[in-house]
Amino acid sequence: MGIVSFGGRAFGLIACVGMAAVLLTAGGADAKSRKKKPAPIPVYATSVAWGAVTGPSLGAAKSIGSYAAGCITGARALPPEGVGYQVIRLSRQRNYGHPVLVDMLRDFGQRVAQAGLGTALIGDMGQARGGPMPSGHASHQIGLDADVWLRLDLPPMGRAGRERLDEIKYVDYDLMRVTADWSERQARVIQIAASDARVARIFVNPAIKLAMCQRSWPDRGFLNKLRPWHGHDGHMHIRLNCPAGSPLCEQQDAQPEGDGCGDELMSWLDSASPAIEHPPGRKPEPRVVRKMPAACAPVLNAAGTRMASLPDSGAAPAKTAH
Repeated sequence: MGIVSFGGRAFGLIACVGMAAVLLTAGGADAKSRKKKPAPIPVYATSVAWGAVTGPSLGAAKSIGSYAAGCITGARALPPEGVGYQVIRLSRQRNYGHPVLVDMLRDFGQRVAQAGLGTALIGDMGQARGGPMPSGHASHQIGLDADVWLRLDLPPMGRAGRERLDEIKYVDYDLMRVTADWSERQARVIQIAASDARVARIFVNPAIKLAMCQRSWPDRGFLNKLRPWHGHDGHMHIRLNCPAGSPLCEQQDAQPEGDGCGDELMSWLDSASPAIEHPPGRKPEPRVVRKMPAACAPVLNAAGTRMASLPDSGAAPAKTAH
């Protein structure tokens, strides 16, 4: 009887200890889950907020943060057309940038025209106050990036006609070489852009970089700025250095020395892949940038200018109100 009674007390003690251990374990798990709960996402870290802004903020032009996590104050819109260039897809409202980028693109257009290369097509730059875009780009956030298409066969067109254009792809991915459509004109337009001192680097497809390396250039110094990257088979992505007066702009690391035409390029040729293209009308998921600088919060909410929609250049002039 004593042994049975002792065993019963022992069993009860063990059960109590076991239950306490379970409760402690459960409590610890709950505590861990509470600790791991993600912090709320600030409004200024979402593409929804920046895509809804109607115009640039007032004040001096300043690029803030990094190319893939930042914003811009005092941005300017690149005029929809100018000497040697025309902006495409104006309805996307991505023709904004730092004044240095706007000036660089206008100078670029003039040099393209002077060289008799045709009319350059300027694609996405940035949004009115920068920040993450709802689709298409992880960078282009601080007003210092611009896509320039490489096709040069189109004459000046009305704005409506520039909404739906197709890129010419200049890369054969089976051979990882440029196609028969590639010509001296495409090479020269890249060389003109890369020779501008304001340009930090230009992203192009590895096969395009190879084609540029294989040409005979009087000065090969600009080739250092051409960086191989996936996609970019129908356009070049121009990126400027951080401009003066933007102390919060994060400059990228310096380029490696040399023309970049050696082993690194060969490794890119072995792994290059085309960009993923989504069907028209696809609604992308909102983009969140968790490392968005806190200095961008007041930029999003600052007073600014509302940009009126621009009429098509072929439309009749609007009547002036009196």
